Amino acid sequence: MKKITWNLPNLLSLLRVFLAPLVLIFLTLRLTFPVYTVEELELTVTGGDILAGAVFILAALTDTADGYIARKKGMVTNLGKFIDPIADKILVMAALIALVELHRVPAWIVVIILSRDLIVTGVRMVAAAEGVVIAASRGGKIKTVFQIIAIAMLIFNLPGGIEAMWVALVLTIWSGMDYLLKGRDLFVD
Repeated sequence: MKKITWNLPNLLSLLRVFLAPLVLIFLTLRLTFPVYTVEELELTVTGGDILAGAVFILAALTDTADGYIARKKGMVTNLGKFIDPIADKILVMAALIALVELHRVPAWIVVIILSRDLIVTGVRMVAAAEGVVIAASRGGKIKTVFQIIAIAMLIFNLPGGIEAMWVALVLTIWSGMDYLLKGRDLFVD
């Protein structure tokens, strides 16, 4: 019987899963004491924003670290291939759901992002069942970077956050179409 490999990259991915609810909690508990205010920009950053933002950035950094370590040290495992993308989606969705509740991002944007992720996951599942591997695309990685930047800006309530989210949304749709095109032959009988 094989054992689950709990190496450093897998533990970092698992840590991301556990950090995601903290982002949600810190943003939505209404820790509203203003820590930083710039009246000219109508900008107020609360204690909850700072805690959530710090945890979100830490969690996002674990995503970079786990992939780098796994590839560099030859620690790629099936568990890692499973948990890493799920941890990413849990983190992003937790933050986006909290940001919808705070009226910092429209719900329809979150629905599009979630839909794209579910579609890509479905395409990859069908591909795997057919013995085809659809690797993470460069577009998907660029999309992730822009999503992280936009979400961090929105968490910290920074000017330009929603504009950054628009860029992330366009990249989300573009990379989703790329995955669909790569997998189109899988849906032809």
